[in-house]
Amino acid sequence: MKDWIALNMTPGVGPRAATRLLERFGSASAVFHARRTELESLRMRPETIESIIKREFESKADEELERVKAIGGDILILDDGSYPAYLREIADPPLTLYVRGDWQGGFEQPGVAVIGSRMCSTYGENASEMLARDLASRGISIISGLARGIDTAAHRGAIRAGGKTIAVMGTGIDAVYPKENTRLVREILDSGGSLVSQFPLGTPPLKDNFPYRNRIISGLSLGVLIVEATERSGSLITARLATEQNREVMAVPGNITSRNSIGTNYLIKAGAKLVQQWQDVVAELPSDIAARILPPKVEEVNGKPERTGEALPSGLSDNERKVWTQLSPDEPVHIDVLLVSSNLSFGDLNAALVGLDIRDLIRVLPGKHYARRT
Repeated sequence: MKDWIALNMTPGVGPRAATRLLERFGSASAVFHARRTELESLRMRPETIESIIKREFESKADEELERVKAIGGDILILDDGSYPAYLREIADPPLTLYVRGDWQGGFEQPGVAVIGSRMCSTYGENASEMLARDLASRGISIISGLARGIDTAAHRGAIRAGGKTIAVMGTGIDAVYPKENTRLVREILDSGGSLVSQFPLGTPPLKDNFPYRNRIISGLSLGVLIVEATERSGSLITARLATEQNREVMAVPGNITSRNSIGTNYLIKAGAKLVQQWQDVVAELPSDIAARILPPKVEEVNGKPERTGEALPSGLSDNERKVWTQLSPDEPVHIDVLLVSSNLSFGDLNAALVGLDIRDLIRVLPGKHYARRT
């Protein structure tokens, strides 16, 4: 482990340089045993070569691990079985991951990144928190970047749902950026979430760090959901990285007159999945995962479509039960279709719909359409 930590701490060894070194020498240990001429053939920077030859960070690696353990953290290395499998699949994965909190619980669940503008609107903040909450409550880890705005709302939504959230940082895990999220970091850790970074302890929030952070956000995820993004938003860079990593790209549509919606609306025009509710996100995940989370499909029961495998709300009348079983949360049904499928008279159907609406079990939508509430 010490060699991996030392190599990650070596100036000039970013993910791409690290990949070249590992492809050439096979392991971190072998890199430190390489000859100068071999390193020079890879066109490494002179100061980087000198650092490797002199093993400048070998002794510091032990100190680094001790300091990480002292704050309740750990360091995962690329050839470790605990290293996240999805992240290992990307091009140029980070050599090490500094983790703190219940990182195992978060990595074991399927993850979706929820990211967006720092200067978000109330609409964007509410959408981010709602979608993160709904997904986290269904066993999906919410991955975001601990930034102001959409990221903060996503982390909070997951926490309030009692779910897992992973904050990927552009600093060391011993720092908090922005400072105003110090309390949020405590809440993430207290709720069973985790902090993740590829950067050594003490790394400040340098501008160049955040593209690396974004690669990890998308790399840990099955899909990336962008809630709000301006025309030049860093979230669009993350969306591009997600595409390169063969991840799903999704976006929440926004007001066409808002600058915060330019990026998301552009992504949708370019082919990103339009997201309005949590079911839209889950439908884009691998089929085995989606099947565990989405409502059961309609099956024929005595010649009539009825949903199976669900617990009926208590206290329903026979007519209310007939109507409720014809509805789903994600497919609004017109009243004329309900009239036929329920085999009720118009008066009985209307009374059943009113009863379900009073109990807040259904949504009444424009055009005489109806859907279940989640």
